[in-house]
Amino acid sequence: MHPKIFHAQLDQPRLIAALAAAERNTSGKIYVYVSHRPIADALAGARKRFAKLGLSRLHDERASVLIYLAPRTHKFAILGDTAIHERCGEAFWNQLAEALSRDLKAGDPTMALLNTISALEATLAEHFPPPRRTYRGTLTHLRVL
Repeated sequence: MHPKIFHAQLDQPRLIAALAAAERNTSGKIYVYVSHRPIADALAGARKRFAKLGLSRLHDERASVLIYLAPRTHKFAILGDTAIHERCGEAFWNQLAEALSRDLKAGDPTMALLNTISALEATLAEHFPPPRRTYRGTLTHLRVL
């Protein structure tokens, strides 16, 4: 699928609201990235994008998560930074990926991402509660190229 078509299917206001709501409940960060390139290995692409965006340097807790989508090749990866990956274990990431795959195949990418964001929110909130201070400004991280 062409990334522009995929992007047009996304309800960005709902996704941005979900990301903002999730980040109010945790000190972790969730990012969504849609690649415009065909990707042979989605996990390698996600690792490269994770590093390029500097997600591991954003905060000391190392609790960033990247949902990386490559619609041209119908592939995706969900990549958690060191601390969140260690606390959740491989089974969590496998279950999350299976659910996202199933939801994407159902044909509603917005709902697929909303479900994934919700699952990540619950897990991040459990392991990385929100800081005691209140944030000012926007807490959204949706990047579509």
